[in-house]
Amino acid sequence: MGMSDDEAAVAVRRWREEAADQAVLLDGFHALKHALRFGARVRIAVTSDKAAALALAAELAEDLSEVIEERVVEVPAETLRELVPRVHPTRVAALADRRGRQRNLAELAGPARRAPVVVLDNPRNLGNVGAVVRLAAGFGATGVVTTGDIDPWHPNAVRSGAGLHYATAVERLASDDLPAGPLYALDPEGEDIRSLVIPDDALLAFGSERHGISPEVRKRATWLVALPMRPRVSSYNLATSVAMALFHWGGPAQGPASG
Repeated sequence: MGMSDDEAAVAVRRWREEAADQAVLLDGFHALKHALRFGARVRIAVTSDKAAALALAAELAEDLSEVIEERVVEVPAETLRELVPRVHPTRVAALADRRGRQRNLAELAGPARRAPVVVLDNPRNLGNVGAVVRLAAGFGATGVVTTGDIDPWHPNAVRSGAGLHYATAVERLASDDLPAGPLYALDPEGEDIRSLVIPDDALLAFGSERHGISPEVRKRATWLVALPMRPRVSSYNLATSVAMALFHWGGPAQGPASG
């Protein structure tokens, strides 16, 4: 099932060419699985154990078994370690194009959005950004917008998001360029979220745990909203806060989870 030395060498050369072209790193089987399911243009995928990758596909993504068998190239383990910053436990990695910016912007600005946009105001932790993308995809949110310096498509965020950046619109925008719609900013001094109905076209804005919402986003806010919290507890993790707010919006009517 392994590739010949020549075929592996071709795959390695192609990987290095694509990586130099700023392709998105899909780190692990689950990231590749979700990227394929949601229409990503995967340029190349490699593994150091194709039999194990196919076994995972048979167990967790039978719909993709043929695609993975056809497109994933086996390379030596030491070669895989040279290609990626750290080898994922599934020993699978891939490179793909970003989801199109114009498509993302069109979905975020849609005049009849049927699900909220999550706004992360100057987030600092890439793992949290990826976790929020994963939540947004699961709840069917329109997308995730970040403000500030960090790239929400950074490999660490894509890794934490398990490739679900392709299932929702993920973009970085300036605070002044946020999509239209009523903005509900999470703030400890706000109104209890349980007393509010979050409209489908809302922006749900979350600041960092240390600094909270920026003055620019606070000025734009339609409502300041607080999550219920026991006295003397400082804050929730960012992803936890987003999950609570999205659950309040969508409630238990969401469809069943899938692998």
